[in-house]
Amino acid sequence: MVTSQHEGLTKVATFQPDHTRHMLLALFDLPIPKSGEGRLASPDLSEADPAVCRADGALLYGDGEDKFGIVVETQRGLDKEKPYTWLEYIANFRSREKCPVCLIVICPKRNVARWALQVIATGHPGLELTPLVIHSGNTPVITDVDRARENIGLAVMSAVIQSEDPRFEAVISAVEKALDYLDPKIAERYARYITVSLEGDAQREWDRRMKAMTYPYMGEYGESLIAKGEAKGEVKGEANAIFLILEGRGIPVSDEVRDQIRACTDKDTIEAWVLRAITVETAEALFDRSRAS
Repeated sequence: MVTSQHEGLTKVATFQPDHTRHMLLALFDLPIPKSGEGRLASPDLSEADPAVCRADGALLYGDGEDKFGIVVETQRGLDKEKPYTWLEYIANFRSREKCPVCLIVICPKRNVARWALQVIATGHPGLELTPLVIHSGNTPVITDVDRARENIGLAVMSAVIQSEDPRFEAVISAVEKALDYLDPKIAERYARYITVSLEGDAQREWDRRMKAMTYPYMGEYGESLIAKGEAKGEVKGEANAIFLILEGRGIPVSDEVRDQIRACTDKDTIEAWVLRAITVETAEALFDRSRAS
């Protein structure tokens, strides 16, 4: 299931390609062109129908013979299919753009990072893939505002990946101050992506800081967070109805699903989920965007 954290981390890594270039060059020894345009590429890495091959994100740097591609994947759990699809993503992107391509996997959980770092043997002698993984072991803990300003992409990633570090409050303090030096619209987008990428106490602390509206970029976003907090009371009853319907039908509801439902403050969405709860076969199917309400 695609979660808000999954989408948020992917956005952090693809929202500003030039910031991501700076981040990746700080973390890995990659031949990414240090100048020239950085841009989003289509994450649809399918070949001909009927196969569909879609990565979480894709970036393309440089032009002509100096192009370099990045496939971005956010991985929150172990998935036995990924060692096969990741190779396909690289091959198809490389074939489409006629340039070198590498795979970046963002892993907010340590056990998933250990799994993702394993060498993938293809079967062909000498042809192996070792994913480049962004995880708490190689992402620096950035607590200095000047350092955060110098590499804002890395600072934002640090704020999410290092959310369990005892210095977390110093990390988000540095990044919230560093964001103030960006265009307010870009800073606000980063602030939103940090919110959806964090979980639990870390997310609540970041929300608290955003509601304080200390910096210009926080104004509109802080007001929206306050409004969402006020709206929670209106949808609480509908959320409980979803749980009762699913449990009455004998469908298990995981803590992750409960958290996602409780986090929703859009009344129309909650009401649509109430209707879906009557017919879905799994709790996760509530969030399937392809289903009709």
